[in-house]
Amino acid sequence: MKGLILSGGEGTRLRPLTYSQQKQLIPVANKPVLFYGIEGLIEAGIKDIGIIVGPNKEQVENAVNNAKFNATFKFIYQDAPRGLAHAVKIAKKFIGDESFVMYLGDNILMQSLNDFVNGFEESDESARILLCPVDDPSRYGVAKVNEKGEVIKLVEKPKEFISNLGLIGVYAFKNKIFDACDAIKPSWRNELEITDAIQWLINNKFKVPARITNGWWKDTGKAEDMIDANRLILDSLKEQNLGNVENTKIEGRVFIDRDSKISNSTVRGPVIIGKNCEIENSYIGPYTSIGNFCKLNNTEIENSIVLDKAEISEVRKIYDSLIGKEVKIFKKQTIPKGKKFVVGDRSILEI
Repeated sequence: MKGLILSGGEGTRLRPLTYSQQKQLIPVANKPVLFYGIEGLIEAGIKDIGIIVGPNKEQVENAVNNAKFNATFKFIYQDAPRGLAHAVKIAKKFIGDESFVMYLGDNILMQSLNDFVNGFEESDESARILLCPVDDPSRYGVAKVNEKGEVIKLVEKPKEFISNLGLIGVYAFKNKIFDACDAIKPSWRNELEITDAIQWLINNKFKVPARITNGWWKDTGKAEDMIDANRLILDSLKEQNLGNVENTKIEGRVFIDRDSKISNSTVRGPVIIGKNCEIENSYIGPYTSIGNFCKLNNTEIENSIVLDKAEISEVRKIYDSLIGKEVKIFKKQTIPKGKKFVVGDRSILEI
């Protein structure tokens, strides 16, 4: 069985962060979102993995190859977002005659895939989809399931309620999916929709059962979703101190990576702090992830994600924030006092 992870797209909902990096590489709890999907496939025994890449393909290739996963990877270029079914079509040569699991690379699913994939290859199923109950079905593709657990209808962002079971971006397919993808037409947004391909299977009497997730799931397409996912992951954080801590109060579960220095501060977990950070006279509050090589001085921050090499000085109080790589935030020391900004496209500032 092979794996197919989608890591293309432009990440418009996460701009300006995604002007300079692929959205699936933005870290949650100091790990790129993409890596959660890769680890999930490997843990389920799937170690031959194709990754659909887009404009930032070199970033994705370098990040995955440098991580040295116990798996082999094939990077498949998609020139533009043409739909999930199009991604399946261009992966046909890689997939060959095998069954495969497709996993959307900007999703985080905190459960094992073992139960989902077990028995699929030996079954008479042509596809299998993973669903999760959602509060607002109108935001998602949803599935209507009969009493046997078989999918009978898929609707993308329904205007009227048909089900609260949302598609979470994890699918298992056999080769019949290629016929389905060839048979469908582009949608109103000029993309080949995987929901249309699965519906084609259903309409042609192929078996498509569903599984319901028993854990939480997050689509990290927006900043607030990433911060929420960060909270959920940090709830299971294992504490460890590999750094140098002086005159600092540590409360709760805190992970401090190697060569980080923390002095005259309070760190209240769950918190993860990357390597080679310098934190002085600061308060790091619960549910905060600090990346590598960051510097914080006289700063209060909580429920936030700070990416690598960011510098924050004399700022109180930061919360519910996503701060990009190499960002500098500091209090002006000279007069006239005021606020000076150099802000990228589509940024959001709340003062």
